[in-house]
Amino acid sequence: MFSYQHHYHAGNHADVLKHWLLLACVRHLQRKEKPFDYIDTHAGAGLYRLDSAMARKTAESDDGVLKLDWSQLPGLADYHRQVADDIAARRYPGSPLLVKRLLRPGDKAWLFEMHPQTIGELRQHCEQRRVCHVRREDGFKALSALLPTASHRALVLIDPSYEVKSDYQTVVKVMAAAYQKMPSAMMLLWYPVVDAQQVRQLERGFANSKMRNVHLFEMGVADSDKPGMSASGVVVVNPPWTLADEFARTIPGVSAQLAEDHQSRTRHRVLAAE
Repeated sequence: MFSYQHHYHAGNHADVLKHWLLLACVRHLQRKEKPFDYIDTHAGAGLYRLDSAMARKTAESDDGVLKLDWSQLPGLADYHRQVADDIAARRYPGSPLLVKRLLRPGDKAWLFEMHPQTIGELRQHCEQRRVCHVRREDGFKALSALLPTASHRALVLIDPSYEVKSDYQTVVKVMAAAYQKMPSAMMLLWYPVVDAQQVRQLERGFANSKMRNVHLFEMGVADSDKPGMSASGVVVVNPPWTLADEFARTIPGVSAQLAEDHQSRTRHRVLAAE
């Protein structure tokens, strides 16, 4: 249950898509002065060394953040500003640290992690009294207890390892329950594209649920018949109204840069209308 560690995968092509989308959602919420709560159900360590033995074992960042020609991708400008200093120092920030750095007075973060080693790193990198709360708890269960938030504005990131195949069904149930408690919450679910059948089942789960305004954003770097994770995606509930257009302008170029054959592979689909 605790074998997955993101240290092996930090800064890969999936992180590029996930973190670009996450930052776009943070920026949208911060267009209003009213505070919001950020909830990260599977937070990870918060900060990763790209030159560590674990990272170099897979070298996935070489085909992710280290491969990008940022100057040719103006749509990534904000994302690049947030990670440039870290990359120069051979580090990469995870989602909880990316968001923590952007929190304003009144904003709060709730970070959940179960891995016994990783929770210590998360506390070191992200914990801050009364602002950034780190908990060793099951994030799926903790999410329901936090909703609806006192701020009445919430941004939720659900990013499980999918080591347990039932996670593909569990995430839909968890998000449907969260939606019932707080229909206005902006929720992001990351998923890997390894088994096309599992992804299709995930899509059907959202389409058949009572959730509304659900969009899928996907980016690939290889054909689906290649072994391993050829693509990844993020399902967003209540996305910023500009997000689909920004995705269409920006991510095809990112996909082409990261793909070995320089072919762009992206997909946007509305799983449930407003």
